[in-house]
Amino acid sequence: MKKLLFGLFAGCLLFQIHAAELKWETDLPTALAQAKAEKKAVFLDFTGSDWCPACILFHKQSTASSEFADYAQKNLVLVEVDFPNNKPQSDTLKTANKALQKKYNIEGFPTLILVNADEKELGRQLGYDSDGINDLIKKLKQFSKE
Repeated sequence: MKKLLFGLFAGCLLFQIHAAELKWETDLPTALAQAKAEKKAVFLDFTGSDWCPACILFHKQSTASSEFADYAQKNLVLVEVDFPNNKPQSDTLKTANKALQKKYNIEGFPTLILVNADEKELGRQLGYDSDGINDLIKKLKQFSKE
């Protein structure tokens, strides 16, 4: 019984460490340059990380998964464009995020946008579609092909 519990604990720990390895940028120009150099797409996550129930659920069920981490590490540069109520942000970041919100005509949270390294929009999703991580990855792959 102890071995089983230890195995489950170790598996959960490895899952959390793997998902935590993802690096989320907050600066789009930096992310675009990285995407160009690495031949990847840029995944923009417009979120209200500390107040939006759908955003919180999306991160808990999708971006924290090992499946998303595996796909993202190979194919995406991740950018969080956050509009929190309680999490501190610099004035510079707040201004940049508001400019991106206006530029991409964001009408609600979460809004997920995939762009190429030249900032051409490949696809978007408004709201959290809780069909599961495999459907999200399938949708991202479809956006990349169009």
